[in-house]
Amino acid sequence: MLAAHETDAVAPPARDSVTALQQTPTIVSISDIHGFLGEARSALLTLADHPEYDPIVESDAARRLHWAGDEGYVLVFNGDLIDRGPQSDRVVEMVDRLIDEAPPGHVRVTVGNHEMGVLTPELYGWSNWYAGSRSVDERRSLIEQIQDGHVVAAYEGYNVTYAHAGQPEPYDASTVNNTLVEGASALLEGLGEPNAIDREAAIVDDYPRVFGYGDESSRGPGAGISWLDFEYMPEDAPPQVVGHSRQDAPIRRENVICENVIRENRRRDGGEAVVVETPDSVRALGRTAEGGVDEHVFSLPVLEE
Repeated sequence: MLAAHETDAVAPPARDSVTALQQTPTIVSISDIHGFLGEARSALLTLADHPEYDPIVESDAARRLHWAGDEGYVLVFNGDLIDRGPQSDRVVEMVDRLIDEAPPGHVRVTVGNHEMGVLTPELYGWSNWYAGSRSVDERRSLIEQIQDGHVVAAYEGYNVTYAHAGQPEPYDASTVNNTLVEGASALLEGLGEPNAIDREAAIVDDYPRVFGYGDESSRGPGAGISWLDFEYMPEDAPPQVVGHSRQDAPIRRENVICENVIRENRRRDGGEAVVVETPDSVRALGRTAEGGVDEHVFSLPVLEE
């Protein structure tokens, strides 16, 4: 899952933060595609269909999306590319293509809990899903993309940090990304071994903030950055854009915006959305039932002195 890329590895600090890039690109974020390629395509094309935005992607005759954003955009796939929907393989193919076509560091992928299912399949037991049925070579490829900085645990924007589920207390993107690399590299050493479940469990114990899934029901207090449910975000949580917990529309609670809307809207006309961030604003662009695009402006998060 996720192929080897022609582009160079993305090293810190560009791996971790938009402020390390030479330009001041607009950040576009989409989460929880879950194999629903058509809905993801609709969401990503909202910029092209809005008169005030340049396109970040464009469609060819075969309806495949290609990078159109030059260095003016960063695209964050904020976890859970796969499972549930019918086209996980084609979603992964799209992400691979955009990584190769965009300037280095301009397509970022954060690890969702379903990508964690690829990394630790014995522990999750999702053998009937895309995540749990990946080959050893595909799992190795994902780990290598983590090591090369194409896949991360978190990415710092201008006003918010992007992570699939986020954390209730402040964290540093570089630190959690280094932790993801350490844990994934330890998994790589034991790929295909008979005692894989023991190694996977040890990784969760050793790196709970990144690999942990909380209490016995998962998603609860103490869950890691790819598992925490939005309902457990406290009022003083750090500014973040997360997915993971399903919403009808992008919603803000205190300083945290949740953008997981595709599955909640996929049987309706419209509803697909992306979050768009500049140094001065955080907005959501959403597809209307008539096929147009509307815009919601969030107030900027309150940052501590």
